Amino acid sequence: MDWIIIAILLPFVGTVIGSAFVFFIKKEMSSNLQKMLLGFASGVMVAASIWSLIIPSMDVFGTESWQKIIPTSVGFLLGIGFLLLIDYITPHLHINTDTPEGIKSRLSKTTMLSLAVTIHNLPEGMAVGIVIAGVLQSNIDLSTMGAIAMSLGIALQNVPEGAIISMPMKAAGNSKKRSFVIGVLSGIVEPLGAIFMIFLSNIISPAMPYLLSFAAGAMIYVVVEELIPEASQGNHSNLSTIGFSVGFVLMMIMDVILG
Repeated sequence: MDWIIIAILLPFVGTVIGSAFVFFIKKEMSSNLQKMLLGFASGVMVAASIWSLIIPSMDVFGTESWQKIIPTSVGFLLGIGFLLLIDYITPHLHINTDTPEGIKSRLSKTTMLSLAVTIHNLPEGMAVGIVIAGVLQSNIDLSTMGAIAMSLGIALQNVPEGAIISMPMKAAGNSKKRSFVIGVLSGIVEPLGAIFMIFLSNIISPAMPYLLSFAAGAMIYVVVEELIPEASQGNHSNLSTIGFSVGFVLMMIMDVILG
């Protein structure tokens, strides 16, 4: 079962590598590069949601259209609702903004920035965990290499994301070491989320199609609510479109070929 450990930890490793960029890049990350990286992350997450989560969710039960659509639709909407609730009750602050969201609090700007990233990373870990769980169940059309492809895709998009986290932390006045640690800590929820979903799926095995689409809904929420709006601000938003296209195609190729 070594592949399970690798699949769980790969996204976290990607975040660690990206966060370490704060030690090597002296200047602030340019807004154009940030737009492209946010677009890339969005493309990876959307492609992973479709090929690794939504399509397998539809293929679990029956051959009739309604048998495919109902569990997938319900799970997807529950995933959207779950992240909407988390977003609503958690005090957080998005990068490049000064207006906090969620319940009012006296938390520091650094803490609220960290919470925003944590909210983002949670559904990624959940998605990896549920795909692993799908591989372990014989009635789900998912393969070991498909799970590794999913995990690797998330890890790749976590590298630039880690840099996007740690660099603004340094710009906000934190030391390089503190900025790195904050970036790393934001990624811890990914393996935790993965492990939680694996155990949850073992307890309620019949709910697998719902859980697969639930994870997809949570990931799509992050893309629509956070990544795309941030990538579209200001001039040169077409760079984020290019990044999205590259990320989407790369994740699609990995999933189809390795899956």
